[in-house]
Amino acid sequence: MGKTTGFLEYKRQLPPNKPVEERIKDYKEFVLPASKINIEKQAARCMDCGVPFCHNGCPLGNNIPDFNDMVYKENWKAAYKILISTNNFPEFTGRICPAPCETSCVLSINKEPTAIELIEKNIIERAFNEGWVKPNIPLIRTNFKIAIVGSGPAGLAAASQLNSAGHRVTVFERANRIGGLLRYGIPDFKLGKKIIDRRLDVMAEEGIEFKPNFNVGVDFSIKDLLGEFSAILLTGGSTIPRDLKAEGRGLKGIQFAMDFLTQQNKRIAGETVPESMSVLAAGKNVLVIGGGDTGSDCVGTSIRQGAKSVTQIELLPKPPVGKNEKMPWPEYPVVMRTSSSQQEGCERFWSVQTKQFIGDAIGNLKAVKLVDIVWNKGGFEEVKGTEREIPCELALLAVGFLHPQHAGMLEKLGVELDEKGNVKTRKFHTSKDGIFAAGDMRRGQSLVVHAISEGREAAREIDIYLTGTSVLDSKNHSLINIR
Repeated sequence: MGKTTGFLEYKRQLPPNKPVEERIKDYKEFVLPASKINIEKQAARCMDCGVPFCHNGCPLGNNIPDFNDMVYKENWKAAYKILISTNNFPEFTGRICPAPCETSCVLSINKEPTAIELIEKNIIERAFNEGWVKPNIPLIRTNFKIAIVGSGPAGLAAASQLNSAGHRVTVFERANRIGGLLRYGIPDFKLGKKIIDRRLDVMAEEGIEFKPNFNVGVDFSIKDLLGEFSAILLTGGSTIPRDLKAEGRGLKGIQFAMDFLTQQNKRIAGETVPESMSVLAAGKNVLVIGGGDTGSDCVGTSIRQGAKSVTQIELLPKPPVGKNEKMPWPEYPVVMRTSSSQQEGCERFWSVQTKQFIGDAIGNLKAVKLVDIVWNKGGFEEVKGTEREIPCELALLAVGFLHPQHAGMLEKLGVELDEKGNVKTRKFHTSKDGIFAAGDMRRGQSLVVHAISEGREAAREIDIYLTGTSVLDSKNHSLINIR
């Protein structure tokens, strides 16, 4: 490494966010730019640690010390080439990844880790600004046609990889626009949709065909799909939400979190949300049930819509403030975290169960009955005397997803499912010849960075299936010569 004492000389320093009172007035990204000098100093903090555990911490196996070293040496173009050799979309992961690589950083044992996510984001943004991001158009095309069903991060990553191998790729998406979870599930204040469109323009120039508003199994028969394409990759995501069985569940004003977030993203994009289906938090007491990332996104969206109050509850106990002996390095620790949305104005409570939804005379939600719980080896039990009602006109269920949608395409294809209801695979092959699956549809609800990794690995398996070998790299085995 170029600066072996950098971790001693420089402190971790992230760029500030816009003040809360400013950023909640719109849905734009609010992280302020970082200076080139500061990014290079942050890259200099990367230790010459011998065994870079960040490689294993990253689901993509990014060559993190190498691109950090290039940034420190002000060779940003080389850093960009290193980064994209393992990550098709660093502009996404640099914004919305929880950065497991940073918790695996050797420096994090007793200091703050290298700001890997910040460096990654700035490498790709500089690459776009400098014109280094160019279409990777294959010199030779094969005769193989591949259908990818689902345009989320797994599908897009697979499309990029398979197209680079010379195959002809068509991406089908049943929604109005391409992007899947990136487009409709993540708020614009975390990922501006111009960032997605910028990448899609490059991919279209590379020869990838996109077909939105195309519901496979409805607009395109399964028979035709199987007849036209040499291989099919299913990347439709985990879309069936987990419900909450409590008295009063049928009242008006109880909404699945992803439906609520999707509506707002559509409004910002200029798409129409039917009045009869529209759900807004403006002027309401909002209860977000679920303490994960989706719940946090509901908090930030509700605040921007003008909610009267926002409360977030979690069934699990409150995590510890710092790491302990039960969470040894380099494992990703379950510790107390506060998101940018939660910092904007939200009451949070842990070990709380939803007992009952309470409605008014015409069936609208007006309150929710909660109770504290205590966890033990057999599960949990209620704490006597802690039942209370809180005013609530909008309850958002952010309690996770069960599995992909079975009705329609999956049933017609006849692919085997696992015990959790996900598509069962072996090396990304489903039970049907020539049909593959990747991402949340295969592994269950997970992170965007895992989806990108799955798309890349599935692409390699498809390439081998079609040609008997593959020029595509596998995790930790990039074939691109940087230097």
